[in-house]
Amino acid sequence: MPTRQRPAGSPKPKPAVLTSRALNRALLARQMLLDRSDETVLSAITHLVGLQAQTPNAPYIALWSRLNDFDPKQLTACILDRRVVRIALMRGTIHSVTDSDCLELRPHFVPVLDRGLRGAFGKHLHGLNLDEVEAAARKLLAKQPLTFDQLGKALALKWPARNPDALANAARARLPLVQVPPRGLWEKGGPAAHVPAEIWLRKPLRKKPDLPGMIRRYLAAFGPATVHDVQAWSGLTGLRPILESMRANLVTFIDEERNELFDLPDAPRPDPNTPAPPRFLPVFDNALLSHADRRRILSETHRKRLFGTAALWEGSVLIDGFVGAKWKIAQERQRVVLTIEPFTPLPSRDRTAISHEGTQLLAFASPAAQSHQIRFAKPIP
Repeated sequence: MPTRQRPAGSPKPKPAVLTSRALNRALLARQMLLDRSDETVLSAITHLVGLQAQTPNAPYIALWSRLNDFDPKQLTACILDRRVVRIALMRGTIHSVTDSDCLELRPHFVPVLDRGLRGAFGKHLHGLNLDEVEAAARKLLAKQPLTFDQLGKALALKWPARNPDALANAARARLPLVQVPPRGLWEKGGPAAHVPAEIWLRKPLRKKPDLPGMIRRYLAAFGPATVHDVQAWSGLTGLRPILESMRANLVTFIDEERNELFDLPDAPRPDPNTPAPPRFLPVFDNALLSHADRRRILSETHRKRLFGTAALWEGSVLIDGFVGAKWKIAQERQRVVLTIEPFTPLPSRDRTAISHEGTQLLAFASPAAQSHQIRFAKPIP
């Protein structure tokens, strides 16, 4: 049957409106949070365009929440085999990514890291030749991995009038530094010692990175999204012309506030009424950080409750797809306790479902504990 053409001069059809709940279900589907996936560790990390890794165990919890039968040894093996590395990328923060994505993505974020460097240490770097700092740091790190403290002190021997922290961070911005094991290993850990990615992976960074390709991957994992969402996820600016150049191969929607959303034509957009089971997310999970408007998963009121002074130690609980509580695990004598702090009173059915998922989390996170307990705190005012 021939394709029906839109009559010349007729108005373009108005884009469909996607509610916050529709955007929520689309995000959960793409984040493997509606149903756990049978993907491998490497394919999952690739699809998600990396995992936030500011705390060492966060990528392990993130994968446990998303994959069927995930064993932490699987990710540990990938780290030890150099198939997964920890490196500063999107927003200038540490992510766990595959070796190929490290080489592909890092060139995109030079402006982000440079902007962060200037903002934090600009006055300490005035008049300094950063090319010389980069060359000196590369030479030092080719000999052995160094922490930032060690690197800064070593560089300060050549530039004694300069702030060592500023010198180390200049090296971080100019060089693609990966954190080497045992840093980032499950229940082991170690100092954050760094080596240039080209040395660690024995391959060069990609010379001509594919920015539209990276945006398509973002949409596959986080869309539908506005231009501001893409920029919030990446830390890059000025991306509207790139998305405009991609428009012919994308579909568009609008949200409830009339903002234009871009998406891949065949990406999943489930029925907004699709059931969403409870999920425990690690601290700073990318599902929570990758949009300028986070209300598709995290309300502004709950954002303030979640990201408080203890944020580095507390994860979030998705209830009906949205952040509704925070959690932490602590050792109490011979018992490991999972404490859940809801933001509002929970119906008994939600408490039951959360308890079941929490039991599985404790079995994953503390399998050797003599006993486990789940404790619900009073709702946070």
